[in-house]
Amino acid sequence: MSTTIGDLFNARAQSFADNLFLQVPADADRAYHPGGYLCTFSEAQRRVDKMVQSLAAAGFGHGHRIAALLENRPEMLLLKLALAARGISWVPVNPDYRAAEVAYLLQDSGVVLVLVVPSLAVLMEAGISESGVDVPMVVMDGDVPELPPAPTAPPLKGAISAETEASLIYTSGTTGRPKGCMLSHGYEVEMGQWYASQGGLIAFEAAHTKVYCPLPLFHVNAAILLFMAVIDTGSTQIIPERFRASAWWRELSETGATAAHYLGIIIPALMNRVPDEWEQKHSVEWAVGAGVEPTLHGPFEDRFGFPLIEVWGMTEMCRILGDCHAPRQIDTRAMGRPKPGLDVRVVDDNDVEVPRNTPGEMVLRHSAETPRKGAFSGYLNLPEVTEEAWRGGWFHTGDTVVMDNSDMIYFVDRKKNIIRRSGENIAAAEIEACLQDHPAVARVAVVAVPDAMRDEEVMACVQTLETPHAGLADELFEWCFARLSYFKAPGWLRFMEGIPVTGTQKVQKHSLFGDETDPTSVAADFRPRKKRG
Repeated sequence: MSTTIGDLFNARAQSFADNLFLQVPADADRAYHPGGYLCTFSEAQRRVDKMVQSLAAAGFGHGHRIAALLENRPEMLLLKLALAARGISWVPVNPDYRAAEVAYLLQDSGVVLVLVVPSLAVLMEAGISESGVDVPMVVMDGDVPELPPAPTAPPLKGAISAETEASLIYTSGTTGRPKGCMLSHGYEVEMGQWYASQGGLIAFEAAHTKVYCPLPLFHVNAAILLFMAVIDTGSTQIIPERFRASAWWRELSETGATAAHYLGIIIPALMNRVPDEWEQKHSVEWAVGAGVEPTLHGPFEDRFGFPLIEVWGMTEMCRILGDCHAPRQIDTRAMGRPKPGLDVRVVDDNDVEVPRNTPGEMVLRHSAETPRKGAFSGYLNLPEVTEEAWRGGWFHTGDTVVMDNSDMIYFVDRKKNIIRRSGENIAAAEIEACLQDHPAVARVAVVAVPDAMRDEEVMACVQTLETPHAGLADELFEWCFARLSYFKAPGWLRFMEGIPVTGTQKVQKHSLFGDETDPTSVAADFRPRKKRG
């Protein structure tokens, strides 16, 4: 079994040289590859080798970290392979970040170079300026251009190994600041191989399987889970710029996709569309995702003719769960069963296992002998947080689930203070901290409220120092919108005379609304203004 990404890719590029590897649908309005893009394994290896030469010539190597703000361009993945070949950690940046969020990432990660597409150079420049970090920025619009000399020699000696850091992925946490998840070469290789070997309805076949994935390349789903599975199996990854309901069926048909990845928001968006000619022309055999409402699961499959396979996964654990074997339970939130290499328990707040069919937190491990095998390497600069997550030898997911007598696991809710909006994990504490900085705010509580299209939406409950003046709600929304990614800004904002707290001044979010059935009924609705700027 290959233990590094470079070993795996080089081996598969030889075996599958002429297989189509990466594909981008045509889009005349897109700034890059408007006519589409096709890249075989051998062509990818040629481009990766050229990037490796540029990195080596500039002195970047084993142990360095390089940030990449390259949107959903295929070059984002080719660069990832080139960095891996040099033992450099790939640090993807969310293009929806604001300057302050970019600044935090730069400060925390210690990157020695930033590569950015032309359209996002202003954002990165602002982030660098705010960070106070002296890091060079290079605009990349295709292959890696000529690079400035590395500011330091590669910090690590010796050969790249399975334990070498391959990626640093920032993920939301309950502390308010994103945490950097360190992922090793061995972890990423194993993530793809575990996914591709699930069996049942999930079937990867060389030179046949073409997976259309509209998810962002700064997330683990598209850039690691799927990408490594595609490499390992000689399959194809199709990379649209983003999800567009109006283009979904046409692009699936024109690209010849045989599989797809989805988020819960995609399913109602497609079901709500008036039937058209394209939805009957696709060749999709299966789709993998999470968050489909059980009431829509069966009707979607009946209308469009392929199964939606619900899975569970997270950045910290490479082994997904999936309800991919018959008989599936599509009228529930079934996520699959544990299997050798993935032990699962359901525990209470004291880490005591609860009886079957009782809600509790899902905790995971590889096995009693090697609990952390196949898991992330830890949170960067946060060893104490890493150990707390692994207390008792089990990784604590923060997700509330139920396990039945057949070992089937059903998702219930998120235990952590996380809002799940359109596939984005949003830390309520980060928004609370932003609002608390406003001079008019005395106390704030941010919670999730149901949203028919986005799963959940952000609601900010604000207690002000003085009686709110006309226009303050707009002012607070713009305050957040200017400082946070657009999707983090409050979709609903509600003023409250008092926010309930405990004797130790902890906000009692469960007591915010009493018996109210709809807390949004007296809130300002900013959802239409939450758009990419």
